[in-house]
Amino acid sequence: MTAAARFPNRRTPAPSPSGLRSRPDLDQLTGLRSGKPSFYPQYRVNLERLTRVIVALDRISAALVRTTEGSEALVRAVTAAAADHLTADWVVLALVDGELPDASPRHVVLGPDGVEWADLGLVPEKVARHVRALHEGTGDDEHHGAAALRHLHVPIRLNGRTVGGFVAWTPPERDIDDTDHSVLRILAGQTASALQNCALLERSERLHARTAAQAEDLRLRNAELMATQQALGAARQREVLDEERHRIARELHDSVTQYALSAGMHIELCRSEITDPDLAGHLNTAKDLTRRAVEQLRSAIYALNDDDHGDKDLPSMLRRLSTVHMPDELRVEVAIGGAPVALPHEHEQSLFRIAGEALFNTAMHASATRAVVRLAYQPERVRLSISDDGGAAPEEIRRTLRAAPVRGPSGEHRGLVNMDARAREMGGMLRFRRSRIGGLQVRVDVPLGAAREEER
Repeated sequence: MTAAARFPNRRTPAPSPSGLRSRPDLDQLTGLRSGKPSFYPQYRVNLERLTRVIVALDRISAALVRTTEGSEALVRAVTAAAADHLTADWVVLALVDGELPDASPRHVVLGPDGVEWADLGLVPEKVARHVRALHEGTGDDEHHGAAALRHLHVPIRLNGRTVGGFVAWTPPERDIDDTDHSVLRILAGQTASALQNCALLERSERLHARTAAQAEDLRLRNAELMATQQALGAARQREVLDEERHRIARELHDSVTQYALSAGMHIELCRSEITDPDLAGHLNTAKDLTRRAVEQLRSAIYALNDDDHGDKDLPSMLRRLSTVHMPDELRVEVAIGGAPVALPHEHEQSLFRIAGEALFNTAMHASATRAVVRLAYQPERVRLSISDDGGAAPEEIRRTLRAAPVRGPSGEHRGLVNMDARAREMGGMLRFRRSRIGGLQVRVDVPLGAAREEER
Protein backbone atom coordinates (compact mmCIF):
# COMPACT_ATOMS: atom_id res chain seq x y z
CA MET A 1 0.00 0.00 0.00
CA THR A 2 1.31 3.40 -0.90
CA ALA A 3 1.78 6.31 1.50
CA ALA A 4 -1.10 8.11 -0.18
CA ALA A 5 -3.41 5.16 0.41
CA ARG A 6 -2.39 4.82 4.08
CA PHE A 7 -2.74 8.58 4.75
CA PRO A 8 -5.55 9.87 2.52
CA ASN A 9 -5.72 13.29 4.30
CA ARG A 10 -2.03 14.09 3.89
CA ARG A 11 -1.37 16.71 1.21
CA THR A 12 1.67 16.14 -0.95
CA PRO A 13 3.55 19.44 -1.57
CA ALA A 14 3.63 20.44 -5.19
CA PRO A 15 7.04 20.78 -6.76
CA SER A 16 8.37 24.26 -7.44
CA PRO A 17 8.16 25.57 -11.04
CA SER A 18 11.89 25.22 -11.46
CA GLY A 19 11.83 21.61 -10.34
CA LEU A 20 14.23 22.43 -7.47
CA ARG A 21 13.68 22.47 -3.75
CA SER A 22 12.68 25.89 -2.39
CA ARG A 23 15.07 25.72 0.60
CA PRO A 24 18.12 23.63 -0.38
CA ASP A 25 20.33 25.09 2.41
CA LEU A 26 17.84 24.08 5.10
CA ASP A 27 17.63 20.52 3.71
CA GLN A 28 21.40 20.23 3.58
CA LEU A 29 21.76 21.60 7.11
CA THR A 30 19.23 19.26 8.67
CA GLY A 31 19.74 16.28 6.33
CA LEU A 32 16.18 15.05 7.00
CA ARG A 33 15.38 13.73 3.56
CA SER A 34 13.95 10.37 4.58
CA GLY A 35 11.12 9.42 6.88
CA LYS A 36 12.13 5.77 7.28
CA PRO A 37 12.98 5.04 10.94
CA SER A 38 15.19 2.13 9.94
CA PHE A 39 18.04 4.37 8.88
CA TYR A 40 19.48 4.93 12.35
CA PRO A 41 23.08 5.48 11.20
CA GLN A 42 21.84 8.22 8.90
CA TYR A 43 19.96 9.88 11.74
CA ARG A 44 23.05 9.77 13.92
CA VAL A 45 25.08 11.42 11.21
CA ASN A 46 22.31 13.97 10.80
CA LEU A 47 22.35 14.63 14.54
CA GLU A 48 26.08 15.29 14.53
CA ARG A 49 25.72 17.49 11.51
CA LEU A 50 22.86 19.42 13.11
CA THR A 51 24.89 19.88 16.27
CA ARG A 52 27.78 21.24 14.23
CA VAL A 53 25.43 23.58 12.39
CA ILE A 54 23.96 24.91 15.61
CA VAL A 55 27.43 25.62 17.00
CA ALA A 56 28.39 27.29 13.73
CA LEU A 57 25.27 29.47 13.68
CA ASP A 58 25.97 30.44 17.28
CA ARG A 59 29.48 31.55 16.26
CA ILE A 60 28.02 33.45 13.31
CA SER A 61 25.48 35.27 15.50
CA ALA A 62 28.23 36.14 18.00
CA ALA A 63 30.30 37.57 15.15
CA LEU A 64 27.47 39.57 13.57
CA VAL A 65 26.64 41.41 16.78
CA ARG A 66 29.98 43.18 16.38
CA THR A 67 28.33 45.48 13.80
CA THR A 68 28.13 48.36 16.24
CA GLU A 69 31.88 48.12 16.94
CA GLY A 70 32.79 49.06 13.37
CA SER A 71 33.68 47.27 10.18
CA GLU A 72 37.17 46.30 11.37
CA ALA A 73 35.87 44.29 14.34
CA LEU A 74 33.12 42.78 12.19
CA VAL A 75 35.46 41.61 9.38
CA ARG A 76 37.84 39.96 11.81
CA ALA A 77 34.99 38.35 13.79
CA VAL A 78 33.31 36.71 10.79
CA THR A 79 36.68 35.48 9.45
CA ALA A 80 37.43 33.88 12.81
CA ALA A 81 33.94 32.29 12.83
CA ALA A 82 34.57 30.72 9.40
CA ALA A 83 38.00 29.44 10.50
CA ASP A 84 36.58 27.91 13.69
CA HIS A 85 33.76 26.15 11.87
CA LEU A 86 35.98 24.66 9.14
CA THR A 87 38.97 23.98 11.41
CA ALA A 88 40.83 25.46 8.46
CA ASP A 89 44.55 25.77 7.81
CA TRP A 90 44.03 29.03 5.94
CA VAL A 91 40.99 31.29 5.70
CA VAL A 92 40.74 34.45 3.60
CA LEU A 93 38.05 37.14 3.58
CA ALA A 94 38.62 39.82 0.94
CA LEU A 95 36.47 42.61 -0.54
CA VAL A 96 36.33 43.61 -4.18
CA ASP A 97 38.08 46.89 -4.96
CA GLY A 98 35.52 49.67 -5.18
CA GLU A 99 32.81 47.78 -3.29
CA LEU A 100 31.82 48.71 0.27
CA PRO A 101 34.45 51.48 0.31
CA ASP A 102 33.82 52.31 3.98
CA ALA A 103 34.71 48.78 5.16
CA SER A 104 38.21 48.07 6.46
CA PRO A 105 40.45 46.15 6.46
CA ARG A 106 40.03 45.15 2.81
CA HIS A 107 41.22 41.61 3.53
CA VAL A 108 41.97 39.34 6.48
CA VAL A 109 44.17 36.19 6.28
CA LEU A 110 44.18 33.69 9.17
CA GLY A 111 46.82 30.94 9.26
CA PRO A 112 46.83 27.44 10.78
CA ASP A 113 47.35 28.78 14.26
CA GLY A 114 44.48 31.27 13.97
CA VAL A 115 46.90 34.24 13.86
CA GLU A 116 46.28 37.01 11.35
CA TRP A 117 48.92 37.46 8.64
CA ALA A 118 48.95 41.09 7.55
CA ASP A 119 51.91 40.84 5.12
CA LEU A 120 50.92 38.94 1.98
CA GLY A 121 54.59 38.45 1.17
CA LEU A 122 54.90 36.00 4.08
CA VAL A 123 51.93 33.76 3.26
CA PRO A 124 51.92 30.89 0.70
CA GLU A 125 51.63 31.99 -2.90
CA LYS A 126 48.31 30.23 -3.38
CA VAL A 127 46.82 32.28 -0.53
CA ALA A 128 48.25 35.57 -1.79
CA ARG A 129 47.04 34.77 -5.32
CA HIS A 130 43.48 34.16 -4.09
CA VAL A 131 43.51 37.42 -2.13
CA ARG A 132 44.51 39.36 -5.26
CA ALA A 133 41.87 37.54 -7.30
CA LEU A 134 39.16 38.42 -4.77
CA HIS A 135 40.20 42.09 -4.85
CA GLU A 136 39.90 42.01 -8.63
CA GLY A 137 36.48 40.33 -8.45
CA THR A 138 37.63 37.09 -10.14
CA GLY A 139 37.91 34.78 -7.13
CA ASP A 140 34.61 32.85 -7.60
CA ASP A 141 36.10 29.70 -9.15
CA GLU A 142 34.83 26.11 -8.92
CA HIS A 143 36.70 23.04 -7.69
CA HIS A 144 35.81 19.36 -8.28
CA GLY A 145 36.93 16.01 -7.03
CA ALA A 146 39.52 15.82 -4.27
CA ALA A 147 40.21 19.55 -4.47
CA ALA A 148 36.59 20.30 -3.56
CA LEU A 149 37.02 18.36 -0.29
CA ARG A 150 39.90 20.57 0.89
CA HIS A 151 39.30 23.91 -0.83
CA LEU A 152 36.24 26.18 -0.56
CA HIS A 153 35.14 29.35 -2.37
CA VAL A 154 32.04 31.25 -1.19
CA PRO A 155 31.21 34.64 -2.76
CA ILE A 156 29.81 37.54 -0.73
CA ARG A 157 26.96 39.09 -2.71
CA LEU A 158 24.96 42.24 -2.07
CA ASN A 159 22.01 43.36 -4.19
CA GLY A 160 22.92 40.88 -6.92
CA ARG A 161 26.58 41.84 -7.26
CA THR A 162 29.70 40.23 -5.83
CA VAL A 163 31.36 42.47 -3.25
CA GLY A 164 33.88 39.97 -1.84
CA GLY A 165 34.35 36.36 -0.86
CA PHE A 166 35.57 33.70 1.53
CA VAL A 167 38.34 31.22 0.59
CA ALA A 168 39.39 28.36 2.89
CA TRP A 169 41.79 25.41 2.92
CA THR A 170 41.14 22.57 5.37
CA PRO A 171 43.63 19.97 6.67
CA PRO A 172 43.64 16.41 5.22
CA GLU A 173 41.52 14.99 8.04
CA ARG A 174 38.75 17.59 7.54
CA ASP A 175 36.51 17.15 4.52
CA ILE A 176 34.26 19.94 3.30
CA ASP A 177 30.65 18.77 2.89
CA ASP A 178 27.36 20.34 1.84
CA THR A 179 26.73 21.49 5.40
CA ASP A 180 29.91 23.57 5.34
CA HIS A 181 28.87 25.14 2.05
CA SER A 182 25.48 26.05 3.51
CA VAL A 183 27.00 27.51 6.69
CA LEU A 184 29.48 29.59 4.71
CA ARG A 185 26.75 30.80 2.34
CA ILE A 186 24.69 31.93 5.33
CA LEU A 187 27.75 33.60 6.84
CA ALA A 188 28.54 35.32 3.52
CA GLY A 189 25.01 36.63 3.10
CA GLN A 190 24.80 37.93 6.64
CA THR A 191 28.29 39.44 6.37
CA ALA A 192 27.27 41.48 3.32
CA SER A 193 24.20 42.83 5.11
CA ALA A 194 26.16 43.48 8.30
CA LEU A 195 28.93 45.35 6.44
CA GLN A 196 26.33 47.51 4.71
CA ASN A 197 24.60 48.21 8.03
CA CYS A 198 27.97 48.97 9.58
CA ALA A 199 28.74 51.45 6.80
CA LEU A 200 25.34 53.10 7.24
CA LEU A 201 25.87 53.28 11.00
CA GLU A 202 29.32 54.84 10.60
CA ARG A 203 27.98 57.35 8.07
CA SER A 204 25.09 58.26 10.34
CA GLU A 205 27.49 58.72 13.26
CA ARG A 206 29.74 60.95 11.15
CA LEU A 207 26.69 62.88 9.96
CA HIS A 208 25.48 63.21 13.55
CA ALA A 209 28.91 64.43 14.68
CA ARG A 210 29.06 66.88 11.78
CA THR A 211 25.52 68.06 12.52
CA ALA A 212 26.38 68.50 16.20
CA ALA A 213 29.51 70.47 15.26
CA GLN A 214 27.47 72.65 12.90
CA ALA A 215 24.83 73.16 15.59
CA GLU A 216 27.51 74.19 18.07
CA ASP A 217 29.05 76.50 15.48
CA LEU A 218 25.64 78.04 14.80
CA ARG A 219 25.07 78.44 18.52
CA LEU A 220 28.39 80.26 18.91
CA ARG A 221 27.70 82.42 15.87
CA ASN A 222 24.24 83.22 17.19
CA ALA A 223 25.72 84.14 20.55
CA GLU A 224 28.26 86.38 18.80
CA LEU A 225 25.48 87.93 16.72
CA MET A 226 23.37 88.58 19.81
CA ALA A 227 26.35 90.10 21.59
CA THR A 228 27.07 92.26 18.56
CA GLN A 229 23.44 93.37 18.39
CA GLN A 230 23.49 94.23 22.08
CA ALA A 231 26.74 96.15 21.64
CA LEU A 232 25.29 98.02 18.66
CA GLY A 233 22.13 98.76 20.63
CA ALA A 234 24.15 100.01 23.58
CA ALA A 235 26.33 102.11 21.28
CA ARG A 236 23.26 103.60 19.63
CA GLN A 237 21.73 104.31 23.02
CA ARG A 238 24.93 106.01 24.17
CA GLU A 239 25.00 108.00 20.95
CA VAL A 240 21.44 109.22 21.52
CA LEU A 241 22.21 110.03 25.15
CA ASP A 242 25.39 111.88 24.18
CA GLU A 243 23.51 113.94 21.62
CA GLU A 244 20.87 114.81 24.20
CA ARG A 245 23.48 115.63 26.85
CA HIS A 246 25.34 117.90 24.46
CA ARG A 247 22.11 119.62 23.47
CA ILE A 248 21.23 120.26 27.12
CA ALA A 249 24.78 121.49 27.78
CA ARG A 250 24.50 123.98 24.89
CA GLU A 251 21.16 125.19 26.18
CA LEU A 252 22.54 125.66 29.67
CA HIS A 253 25.62 127.45 28.38
CA ASP A 254 23.85 129.72 25.91
CA SER A 255 20.83 130.64 28.04
CA VAL A 256 20.78 129.80 31.75
CA THR A 257 24.45 130.52 32.40
CA GLN A 258 24.29 133.81 30.52
CA TYR A 259 21.23 134.87 32.47
CA ALA A 260 22.95 134.01 35.76
CA LEU A 261 26.05 135.96 34.73
CA SER A 262 23.91 138.92 33.71
CA ALA A 263 22.08 138.78 37.04
CA GLY A 264 25.42 138.80 38.85
CA MET A 265 26.60 141.80 36.85
CA HIS A 266 23.41 143.75 37.65
CA ILE A 267 23.72 142.88 41.33
CA GLU A 268 27.32 144.13 41.31
CA LEU A 269 26.18 147.35 39.58
CA CYS A 270 23.44 147.93 42.13
CA ARG A 271 25.75 147.11 45.04
CA SER A 272 28.23 149.78 43.90
CA GLU A 273 25.49 152.45 43.98
CA ILE A 274 23.86 151.58 47.32
CA THR A 275 25.17 152.93 50.59
CA ASP A 276 22.71 151.20 52.97
CA PRO A 277 24.80 148.60 54.84
CA ASP A 278 21.89 146.17 55.31
CA LEU A 279 20.84 146.35 51.68
CA ALA A 280 24.46 146.02 50.59
CA GLY A 281 24.78 142.87 52.71
CA HIS A 282 21.74 141.33 51.03
CA LEU A 283 23.18 142.20 47.64
CA ASN A 284 26.49 140.60 48.62
CA THR A 285 24.61 137.43 49.55
CA ALA A 286 22.74 137.51 46.24
CA LYS A 287 26.01 138.01 44.38
CA ASP A 288 27.60 135.07 46.20
CA LEU A 289 24.61 132.83 45.43
CA THR A 290 24.77 133.90 41.79
CA ARG A 291 28.47 133.05 41.65
CA ARG A 292 27.86 129.64 43.14
CA ALA A 293 24.99 129.04 40.71
CA VAL A 294 27.31 129.83 37.81
CA GLU A 295 29.92 127.45 39.18
CA GLN A 296 27.38 124.64 39.47
CA LEU A 297 26.09 125.33 35.99
CA ARG A 298 29.62 125.11 34.62
CA SER A 299 30.11 121.85 36.52
CA ALA A 300 26.89 120.46 35.07
CA ILE A 301 27.90 121.58 31.56
CA TYR A 302 31.29 119.91 31.96
CA ALA A 303 29.67 116.68 33.12
CA LEU A 304 27.20 116.71 30.24
CA ASN A 305 29.91 117.36 27.65
CA ASP A 306 32.31 114.80 29.10
CA ASP A 307 32.39 111.65 26.94
CA ASP A 308 32.81 109.30 29.87
CA HIS A 309 32.14 106.05 28.03
CA GLY A 310 35.76 105.46 27.10
CA ASP A 311 38.18 103.27 28.96
CA LYS A 312 37.80 105.09 32.31
CA ASP A 313 36.73 103.02 35.31
CA LEU A 314 34.42 104.11 38.11
CA PRO A 315 37.15 104.96 40.67
CA SER A 316 38.88 107.21 38.10
CA MET A 317 35.62 108.96 37.25
CA LEU A 318 34.89 109.60 40.93
CA ARG A 319 38.37 111.03 41.52
CA ARG A 320 37.97 113.32 38.52
CA LEU A 321 34.52 114.39 39.70
CA SER A 322 35.91 115.47 43.08
CA THR A 323 38.33 117.93 41.45
CA VAL A 324 36.23 119.47 38.69
CA HIS A 325 34.26 122.68 39.31
CA MET A 326 33.74 122.11 43.01
CA PRO A 327 33.25 125.26 45.13
CA ASP A 328 36.38 126.51 46.83
CA GLU A 329 34.81 126.20 50.28
CA LEU A 330 33.93 122.51 49.76
CA ARG A 331 36.75 119.96 50.17
CA VAL A 332 35.98 116.59 48.58
CA GLU A 333 37.78 113.33 49.44
CA VAL A 334 37.51 110.03 47.58
CA ALA A 335 38.22 106.64 49.21
CA ILE A 336 38.22 103.29 47.37
CA GLY A 337 37.98 100.05 49.38
CA GLY A 338 38.30 96.41 48.36
CA ALA A 339 39.45 94.83 45.10
CA PRO A 340 37.78 96.62 42.16
CA VAL A 341 35.29 94.50 40.23
CA ALA A 342 34.32 95.14 36.62
CA LEU A 343 30.73 96.40 36.51
CA PRO A 344 28.45 96.85 33.51
CA HIS A 345 28.95 100.20 31.83
CA GLU A 346 25.38 101.25 32.64
CA HIS A 347 25.90 100.52 36.35
CA GLU A 348 29.13 102.51 36.50
CA GLN A 349 27.43 105.45 34.76
CA SER A 350 24.49 105.31 37.16
CA LEU A 351 26.75 105.27 40.23
CA PHE A 352 28.77 108.13 38.78
CA ARG A 353 25.59 110.18 38.19
CA ILE A 354 24.36 109.48 41.73
CA ALA A 355 27.67 110.69 43.16
CA GLY A 356 27.57 113.81 40.96
CA GLU A 357 23.99 114.64 41.98
CA ALA A 358 24.76 114.10 45.67
CA LEU A 359 27.82 116.38 45.53
CA PHE A 360 25.81 118.99 43.64
CA ASN A 361 23.15 118.97 46.37
CA THR A 362 25.87 119.15 49.03
CA ALA A 363 27.44 122.18 47.37
CA MET A 364 24.14 123.98 46.69
CA HIS A 365 21.99 123.24 49.73
CA ALA A 366 23.95 121.77 52.64
CA SER A 367 26.37 124.64 53.44
CA ALA A 368 29.03 121.95 53.92
CA THR A 369 32.78 122.41 54.01
CA ARG A 370 33.75 118.72 53.63
CA ALA A 371 32.44 115.78 51.62
CA VAL A 372 33.69 112.18 51.53
CA VAL A 373 32.95 109.84 48.60
CA ARG A 374 33.49 106.17 49.47
CA LEU A 375 33.34 103.29 46.99
CA ALA A 376 33.58 99.88 48.67
CA TYR A 377 33.85 96.60 46.71
CA GLN A 378 32.45 93.88 48.97
CA PRO A 379 32.01 90.11 48.29
CA GLU A 380 28.31 90.35 47.45
CA ARG A 381 27.77 94.03 46.65
CA VAL A 382 29.23 97.39 45.72
CA ARG A 383 28.50 100.26 48.12
CA LEU A 384 28.71 103.95 47.20
CA SER A 385 28.28 106.58 49.92
CA ILE A 386 28.55 110.39 49.84
CA SER A 387 28.87 111.96 53.29
CA ASP A 388 29.10 115.65 54.26
CA ASP A 389 29.27 117.83 57.36
CA GLY A 390 26.38 120.09 56.34
CA GLY A 391 23.06 120.75 58.01
CA ALA A 392 20.68 118.54 55.99
CA ALA A 393 18.49 116.14 58.02
CA PRO A 394 17.95 112.57 56.74
CA GLU A 395 14.28 112.54 57.84
CA GLU A 396 13.54 115.68 55.86
CA ILE A 397 15.26 114.32 52.75
CA ARG A 398 13.25 111.09 52.99
CA ARG A 399 9.97 113.01 53.32
CA THR A 400 10.90 115.17 50.36
CA LEU A 401 11.64 112.10 48.21
CA ARG A 402 8.34 110.44 49.17
CA ALA A 403 6.39 113.60 48.34
CA ALA A 404 8.20 114.32 45.04
CA PRO A 405 6.10 111.99 42.80
CA VAL A 406 2.80 113.62 43.83
CA ARG A 407 3.93 117.19 43.11
CA GLY A 408 3.57 116.84 39.37
CA PRO A 409 6.12 117.57 36.61
CA SER A 410 7.38 120.80 38.17
CA GLY A 411 11.00 119.65 38.17
CA GLU A 412 11.33 120.32 41.89
CA HIS A 413 13.52 117.74 43.65
CA ARG A 414 14.03 115.98 40.32
CA GLY A 415 17.59 115.13 41.34
CA LEU A 416 16.44 113.01 44.30
CA VAL A 417 13.91 111.19 42.12
CA ASN A 418 16.56 110.45 39.49
CA MET A 419 18.98 109.12 42.08
CA ASP A 420 16.33 106.79 43.51
CA ALA A 421 15.33 105.58 40.02
CA ARG A 422 18.93 104.83 39.05
CA ALA A 423 19.46 102.83 42.25
CA ARG A 424 16.33 100.75 41.64
CA GLU A 425 17.27 100.06 38.02
CA MET A 426 20.51 98.48 39.28
CA GLY A 427 18.62 96.29 41.74
CA GLY A 428 19.79 98.40 44.68
CA MET A 429 18.22 100.88 47.08
CA LEU A 430 18.93 104.50 47.92
CA ARG A 431 19.18 105.34 51.64
CA PHE A 432 19.70 108.52 53.65
CA ARG A 433 21.20 108.54 57.13
CA ARG A 434 23.28 110.67 59.47
CA SER A 435 26.95 110.67 58.49
CA ARG A 436 29.83 110.15 60.90
CA ILE A 437 31.22 113.58 60.09
CA GLY A 438 28.03 115.28 61.26
CA GLY A 439 25.87 115.83 58.19
CA LEU A 440 23.98 113.71 55.68
CA GLN A 441 25.05 110.44 54.11
CA VAL A 442 23.62 109.27 50.79
CA ARG A 443 24.21 105.54 50.31
CA VAL A 444 23.34 103.06 47.59
CA ASP A 445 24.09 99.32 47.64
CA VAL A 446 24.21 97.39 44.33
CA PRO A 447 24.20 93.56 44.62
CA LEU A 448 26.92 91.98 42.49
CA GLY A 449 24.55 89.20 41.43
CA ALA A 450 22.39 91.70 39.55
CA ALA A 451 25.48 93.39 38.11
CA ARG A 452 26.92 90.07 36.85
CA GLU A 453 23.57 89.10 35.32
CA GLU A 454 23.41 92.46 33.57
CA GLU A 455 26.96 92.04 32.30
CA ARG A 456 26.18 88.52 31.05
